[in-house]
Amino acid sequence: MFNDIGPLELVTLVVLAVLIFGPDKLPKVIQDVTRTIRKIREFSESAKQDIRSELGPEFKDFEFEDLNPKTFIRKQLDNDELGLKEIRNGFDLKKEMAEVTDAVHSRDTDTPSPSPSSPSGSAGGRVDMTKKPEGDERPPFDTDAT
Repeated sequence: MFNDIGPLELVTLVVLAVLIFGPDKLPKVIQDVTRTIRKIREFSESAKQDIRSELGPEFKDFEFEDLNPKTFIRKQLDNDELGLKEIRNGFDLKKEMAEVTDAVHSRDTDTPSPSPSSPSGSAGGRVDMTKKPEGDERPPFDTDAT
């Protein structure tokens, strides 16, 4: 409940509580606060039980934590009935990226890639951006595009 309160903040809260309520009234205030928190928790639990009983037996596995979208999605993705693990394991990212690279460079995936020593191929599927194109002609200038 108080996971994000550090020790210095806790000491500051205690000092403020002593200054505001005084040392003689502080124990009674703490008792009242804890009693109120306990009653709120009991009310919340009874409301949950009432909702579960009203929903009926078809919702016996209903958990209120599932109403949180992150928890709901995580629970659904971990479900083995969907077969998502097989799909995820069958996906080879390196192979897909190689196919995309070949498609971008307009190479056929069935033909072997050219050797790095050949002038028409680039080493490792990379394009050398420092090389000038073979035909040193510029593309036509389009005034409407600028």
